[in-house]
Amino acid sequence: MSEFDFYSQAQKYYQKSPLIILGSGASAAFGLSGMSQLAEYLIAEVSTDGIEATEAESWDRFKALLISGTDLESALHEVRLPEALASEVVRATWTLLNPQDTKVFSDSLLSAETFPLAQLISGLFRSVSDQVNIVTTNYDRIAEYAAEQAGAHHYTGFSHGYRRLQAPPTAVKANRIVNILKVHGSLDWFLSPLGDVVGLNQCQAIPEGHTPQIVTPGIEKYAATYHEPFRSIIQAADEAIRNSDSYLCVGFGFNDEHIQEKLVEKCVRDGGSITLITWALSDKARQFLLSGQIKNYLAIERGESDNESIIYSSEADSPVTTGQDFWSLSGYLSLVL
Repeated sequence: MSEFDFYSQAQKYYQKSPLIILGSGASAAFGLSGMSQLAEYLIAEVSTDGIEATEAESWDRFKALLISGTDLESALHEVRLPEALASEVVRATWTLLNPQDTKVFSDSLLSAETFPLAQLISGLFRSVSDQVNIVTTNYDRIAEYAAEQAGAHHYTGFSHGYRRLQAPPTAVKANRIVNILKVHGSLDWFLSPLGDVVGLNQCQAIPEGHTPQIVTPGIEKYAATYHEPFRSIIQAADEAIRNSDSYLCVGFGFNDEHIQEKLVEKCVRDGGSITLITWALSDKARQFLLSGQIKNYLAIERGESDNESIIYSSEADSPVTTGQDFWSLSGYLSLVL
């Protein structure tokens, strides 16, 4: 496949105004910790002081799995932690990621440059009427920051303000809206002492009496998502995926069942177009895209250096290696903008 062809294919899929799907790789580009760093942090920081001996034993088994090299999600599937320890995992996850997220925001205030995601959002608003949809498994607020850099309002399932309440999409009215559907929760979502879920902006610590509403990997995440606001957000994400014919996945590993099912339906059965840009294709991404079932795909991963890309396409018989960065979001934008 010639260079001209993959340019054309990328632009063809982009011109369909793709729904954006952000995975952990999109956050890693900003220095936010991934699952392996989170596992190391949990081992070092979670204490079993005051925990009953039987519960402490389950934590010891969980830690042993992590130390042996078992990934975090697999370990949480294998050892079902008691409620007190599961809550500590959530708190530790928030404590690790929130300062990193806040630093991304603070650093952005000192720079005239906008995030590549903001450039993408601005580009899509030139081709679509008034809304851009983003579905993400990430807890951070990078998508929200990018929307504001692009001069657009964002909707995450809550009203606007300092103490935000759950609200339907019709509660936010603006000329341009970015719908950010965070299927695993957000660093600024908390269960309040009153029992409702509220959005609290830029907290430096977990407010007294509040519990972070983020769903960590493992069995418990499927139970947690039966409750609000996760249930409504997942339904909205399903609808957004169902109503689109093109998908742009950024750093998404295809490891999440909350998103996977509808993507399979649209791309396998309905011939939807999918573009994936990432540091490295995950095993599940390879299986999903390269199995022969997907009719319209373009996948780009990093080669041996930042300035090399390996391109897989439904329009080519074999991968193509090129000496340019198309695997990062900024590199991808050079193909379509």
